[in-house]
Amino acid sequence: MRELIGRKVGMTRLFDEDGTATPVTVISAGPCVVVAQRTQDVDGHNALAVGYEVAKAKHVSKPRAGQFKKANVEPTRVLSEVAVPPKFDGKPGDQLTVEMFQVGEFVDVSGVSIGKGQQGVMKRHNFKGVGDASHGQSDRLRAPGSIGSASYPSRVFKGMKMAGHMGGVMTTIKNLRVMQIDVEKSLIVVSGAVPGKPKTLLRIKGA
Repeated sequence: MRELIGRKVGMTRLFDEDGTATPVTVISAGPCVVVAQRTQDVDGHNALAVGYEVAKAKHVSKPRAGQFKKANVEPTRVLSEVAVPPKFDGKPGDQLTVEMFQVGEFVDVSGVSIGKGQQGVMKRHNFKGVGDASHGQSDRLRAPGSIGSASYPSRVFKGMKMAGHMGGVMTTIKNLRVMQIDVEKSLIVVSGAVPGKPKTLLRIKGA
């Protein structure tokens, strides 16, 4: 399993030879420096602890500073665990880059979606709306309608689609095709949209 940490840059589009436009998202992915390797015998699971985005030492907590010092690497803003790449034989200080992915393959991208605040059922759950707008109704056009029975069951069932908080949750978009890779600038371009707004922290994982 190959996994990399990055940030969303923004969206654009690519044109095929026949003029077909494909919406794509540009992601600044890596390089991620290896800080430590977690093993099944010691930690109970296999993973790589990697750092992303160099940070000033004064902005890093003492426990994390100790991990960076032990690995003899610069402090980073983000410290997280990723899956161990196949046949990985590296050591602390090595870097994981976009070179681990190839143009044409598919990846899964995870991140926190854009928060929408409190929303009604039409925006949150794609409700059509209640009633006909041409017969004098003034306050029911965007209403949810009935949410349950009366005497039985005398309650609202769990999971009922209602108004409430929308967005701001961890979301994964699967099977996005890698369209382009720029190793020098650490950029990876994938088809379609990914969660979050520009600068959102993302995890790119081989599908």
